[in-house]
Amino acid sequence: MASQSGRTYNDAIDALNSLQTPYAIVEARRKAGIRPDATSIAEMQTYLQRIGYTTSDLDRLNVLHVAGTKGKGSTCAFAASILSQYQKSHGVPRKIGLFTSPHLIAVRERIKINGASISEDVFARYFFEVWDKLEKAEASEGPKILDQQTGIPMPPKPVYSRYLTLMSYHLFLQESIDVSVYETGIGGEFDATNIVPHPLASGISTLGIDHVFALGNTIEKIAWHKAGIMKKGSAAFTIEQVPEAAQVLQDRAKEKGISLKVLEIDPRLKGVNVRPDAMFQKKNASLGIALAETALKKLDPKFAPSPSALSKEFVDGIEQVVWRGRCEVYAEGPVIWHVDGAHTVDSLRMVTRWFAGECAKRTGPKALIFNQQGRDNAVDFLEGMLSTLKSHGQGTFEHVVFCSNVTYAATGYKRDFVNYQYDPEAIKALTAQRAFAEKWSSLDPSAKVVVLPTIEEAINHVRDLSKSSLKEGETVQALITGSLHLVGGALGILEGADAL
Repeated sequence: MASQSGRTYNDAIDALNSLQTPYAIVEARRKAGIRPDATSIAEMQTYLQRIGYTTSDLDRLNVLHVAGTKGKGSTCAFAASILSQYQKSHGVPRKIGLFTSPHLIAVRERIKINGASISEDVFARYFFEVWDKLEKAEASEGPKILDQQTGIPMPPKPVYSRYLTLMSYHLFLQESIDVSVYETGIGGEFDATNIVPHPLASGISTLGIDHVFALGNTIEKIAWHKAGIMKKGSAAFTIEQVPEAAQVLQDRAKEKGISLKVLEIDPRLKGVNVRPDAMFQKKNASLGIALAETALKKLDPKFAPSPSALSKEFVDGIEQVVWRGRCEVYAEGPVIWHVDGAHTVDSLRMVTRWFAGECAKRTGPKALIFNQQGRDNAVDFLEGMLSTLKSHGQGTFEHVVFCSNVTYAATGYKRDFVNYQYDPEAIKALTAQRAFAEKWSSLDPSAKVVVLPTIEEAINHVRDLSKSSLKEGETVQALITGSLHLVGGALGILEGADAL
């Protein structure tokens, strides 16, 4: 469907893809040591001004801002789901915005209103409104130089993810959103989402080592970045962290004149069906509850949370939360697919523990489909998965498939999955996948390991296992993990869906 200007959703995605930073430039910046800094924030503020807003306008969105290494998306989903259930009972808040990344199947999933992804025509309309405003401003004002030291003008449009953040601000303001939940992209301090002067509350989920080039190679450096979302005058919450991270968070809170509240697992969750039933998810739910309560205290004068029990709206919000691509089980005849976008060493151990628990309920061979593109250290993640499966009494994966994130054998990437930030030659040659296969074979010589070019072929390979190797009552237990891009492509194939 076309927007009012005649430009379609596909036109918007093609234009958006043109804003990706090509692999060669990504590598050049990495080698030159160029990282996000305060200029990144100044640029976002300038882009916002160029489309007709000031940062103070963003305070109208009543932002709940979430950063973290693991669980930030789940925390956002819990908070938004609770607010949605409260809305059904009380009519407040009237409109709830949710901004997350990355998408699984369609880019428009990143921007939701009242729990639903925006439509293709709505996406196209707001995308090109921002596009046209930026082009008009560049033509009338000329190139803008923010860094006088380098003298290099800022680009006329922000890069891919930052453009979507800018577009979400425009869309939410135009749609009169009452409360919005924002997940940071990378870090916090210099993230594109961090230009809101006075969020209602900030929440910091579990911290770990990830995005080392941008954020630093220690937990202390990473915690410094994540703590950047805390703002004076706004509530701030976190959950139990490793001591080094906890100290940095508290130090930065003190610098900012903020009281940072460290949440234990909310005792009111007793008897509530948190899925999966694991400590890490209960921590995420506890953080989501605190954020939602903070928002409702402002938005509904009648709201008075009980210290001893969660209301039905909160229980339903937690139990009925939808957060796709995380700890999902999808039955397809003789294959039981277990799908999770874990992509750090800790989260992959966690998801393997979950998978082991699911496998304990059934019999049959286990299969793994794994990929992670563009991270040299990803090969070291594999040993933790194998040892975790063994330590939980589930032996090994009899079948292991490594594939790229290319979706289809015949047509390649779906338009929404195009990614220019990885080495195209390495993808074509399956360089990372062959390294994974070599490592896995050294760890478990008994496993049947294959490397395949696409997600579609990997899924069909596992499907074929069910046709030849099953005994009576058995099913293939398949785990797809390592990357949200892999998981999104897989869900698109398994469900035949164009968006989630």
